[in-house]
Amino acid sequence: MTDSASSSNTFVLGEVAPKDVRVRFCPSPTGNPHVGLVRAALYNWAFARHFGGTFVFRIEDTDATRDTEESYEALLATLRWLGLDWDEGPEAGGEYGPYRQSERFDIYADVANRLLDAGYAYRCYCTPEELEERRAAARAAGKPSGYDGTCRDLSADQIAAYEAEGRESVLRMRTPDDTVTFTDLIRGEISVDPDNLFDFVLVRANGHPLYTLVNPVDDALMRITHVLRGEDLLSSTPRQLIVHEAVRELGIASGPMPRFAHLPLVTGEGGKKLSKREPESSLQLYLDRGFLREGLLNYLALLGWSIGDDREVFSMEEMAEAFDVTQVNPSAARFDIKKAEAINGAWMRQLNVDELAERMVPHLQEAGLLDHPPEPESMEILRAAAPLVQERMTVLDECVGMLGFLFVSEDAFQIDETDAAKVLNGESKQVLEAARSALGTLETWTLDAIEEALRTALVDELGLKPRLAFGPVRVAVTGRRVSPPLFESLVLLGRERTLSRIDSALVRAEVG
Repeated sequence: MTDSASSSNTFVLGEVAPKDVRVRFCPSPTGNPHVGLVRAALYNWAFARHFGGTFVFRIEDTDATRDTEESYEALLATLRWLGLDWDEGPEAGGEYGPYRQSERFDIYADVANRLLDAGYAYRCYCTPEELEERRAAARAAGKPSGYDGTCRDLSADQIAAYEAEGRESVLRMRTPDDTVTFTDLIRGEISVDPDNLFDFVLVRANGHPLYTLVNPVDDALMRITHVLRGEDLLSSTPRQLIVHEAVRELGIASGPMPRFAHLPLVTGEGGKKLSKREPESSLQLYLDRGFLREGLLNYLALLGWSIGDDREVFSMEEMAEAFDVTQVNPSAARFDIKKAEAINGAWMRQLNVDELAERMVPHLQEAGLLDHPPEPESMEILRAAAPLVQERMTVLDECVGMLGFLFVSEDAFQIDETDAAKVLNGESKQVLEAARSALGTLETWTLDAIEEALRTALVDELGLKPRLAFGPVRVAVTGRRVSPPLFESLVLLGRERTLSRIDSALVRAEVG
C-alpha cells in the first residue's frame, strides 16, 4: 500500500477498523432499476469489498402507494445478475433485520415515542392551510419559508385545546440552534447554518413514519459506518445527523456516527439529471440490448471515478482492490452511450467462444431463432459462428442481425429491402449465375474450396473487384450487405441452403 493510499484510508475510516466497515444500499421498490441506482450499489459494494467490510442490502418500502412487490423482486434479480452479492439483507438475513422497512414499523413507532418523551421531538397541530399562509407571508417578506416553530413550546392547555378541536398532529424534530457541520468524504467540510434548518416532520398525522426518521434510525440501528449515496440527497444529511445524535444520546443506538460521501449526479444529454423516468436510464434497456454485466459495471464505475494509469477496462475485483471514495469526482458525470458500448465491446472480446455463444442464446431465442432449449446442432453452429462476429459486436443483441441468417427457416428468410435495392438488380444477375455455377459443382464444401471457387469465377474470370464480386452473393445468402466473413458464412450455412438462396436471389434479380 502506498503512503497516499494509507493516508486516504486513515481519513476515510476514522475510528472504524477496516473489518468493521458497514455500508448499505437501500433502494425503494418503485419502477424499474435505473443506471444511477446501480452505480450507487456498485460503489457501496466496492467500498465494502475494498476494506473487507459488510455490504448491507436494505429495502425502503414504507410507501405503500408506490412500492410494488414486482419492483422488489426486480431489485433482487438485478443485484443477482450483476453479481453484487450482499452480506446482509433479504434472503441473506443478518442480526440487524428485518431488512424491509415495511416490517420495521414497530421499531419506528418506539423510537418516535422515545424522541417525543425526551423532548427531542414535539407534536405540531398546524393545519396545512395555516402552514401555507405563514410560508407565503415569509416569502413576501423575503424571509426563509420553512417551519416557523409555532408549536415548539405549546403549553398543556394549548395542546388540550387543539385536541378538543379535533386537530390532528404530526411529529416534528426539534432542530438545534447550532450550525451542523460534517466532512463529506468527496466534497470536504460542509456547514449548514441553523437559520436554514427548520423543525422537520418525522411522522405524519396518520402515524406513518417518514424518510427523515426511518433512514437515519435504520442506519443507526444497523451500525452503518459509511453512507455513499447520490448528491441529490445531500440536503437531507444535516437533518439525518440531528436524528443520529439524538438516538445515540438516548442510548437507542451506539457506535460512531456514519461518515457520508455524496456521489455525483449522472446526467444525460444537455447536462440534465438522468431521470429514472427517461428510457435511457432504465437498466432494462441495457439488459434487453445485451450489455454484459462486466461491461456495464465497468462503464458505470467510470461515472465519477478512475482506476488510474489511464485504464478504462478492468474487472470488479480490480475495482474493489483500488477503490478510493476520496478520489470520486464531485462533478456530474455524463452518461455516454457510445463509450458504454465501446467498454462493453472490449469485454465482449475477452469472452471465450463457448461463453460468448451461451450469452447469445437468450437473444436468439427471444427473436424466435433458437428453440428452448437450443438443439445441439444449432449450438454447434453458434459456437462456430461466434468468433466470426466477436470483433464486430458491441452488445449481444447484435447477434440477431449478424447471425440470424444461419438459424432462420428458409420460409422465413428475408432480404433487407434497402440492401437488395442497392445490390440485387439486373447487373447482379451475371454475378449470381457465375457464383451458382461455381458453388454447385464443388465436390467438397470446405472453406478453402468455397473461397477458391468464388474468387476464380467472380474475380479472375469476370474481372470484378472483390467488393463488387461478393456483394450480391453476400446479400443473397445472409440478407444483408454487412455480415460475418462470407466464405465462413457459407460453410456454416451449408451447400443446400446456400444454393437455394442464390436461386431465389436470381429470380429477384430477374424481376428487378
